[in-house]
Amino acid sequence: MSITRIMGIDPGSRATGYGIIDSDGRRSTHIASGTVRAAQGTFPQRLKTIFDGVRELVETFAPHEIAIEEVFVHKSASSALKLGQARGAALAATSTHALPVHEYTPTKIKRAITGQGHADKVQVQHMVRVLIGLPFAPGSDQADALAVALCHAHTFTAAKATASNPALAALATRRSTRTRRRR
Repeated sequence: MSITRIMGIDPGSRATGYGIIDSDGRRSTHIASGTVRAAQGTFPQRLKTIFDGVRELVETFAPHEIAIEEVFVHKSASSALKLGQARGAALAATSTHALPVHEYTPTKIKRAITGQGHADKVQVQHMVRVLIGLPFAPGSDQADALAVALCHAHTFTAAKATASNPALAALATRRSTRTRRRR
């Protein structure tokens, strides 16, 4: 099985987490993780810091794919708007390299990593540490970004396995059709 380098991004207007892993779908290896800090300056200056930081990471680590958390309305519309703009700056930085981008909801990410969609940050940090064998619990933004990358590694591998196996593909199609009918 081939190795895919995945960059997970947890967007934030002051701290954007990143996590880079290599994965064959069954096993993932930590390559790098951290935070692009954009706490200083005006909002447009912070967006530029995020753009420049993410672009530099893409150039340095050469990921094959990008996985990013979708925006959700948190406390206020204003917060969601700022988060969306930070997310846009990160996506724009990756688009300069024409990388495939995959988006996941916070609930899907937590479910893929911990088994439950409403896990707290401590549970996510613990499971990320266990899944990639880190000797330490990563910081919150780092853990969230690594969780996005791991979610993609698991999801993408399952999708590939289904596509390459006609019996699994037929089963997935039947389940998808049943789900749509219930709605």
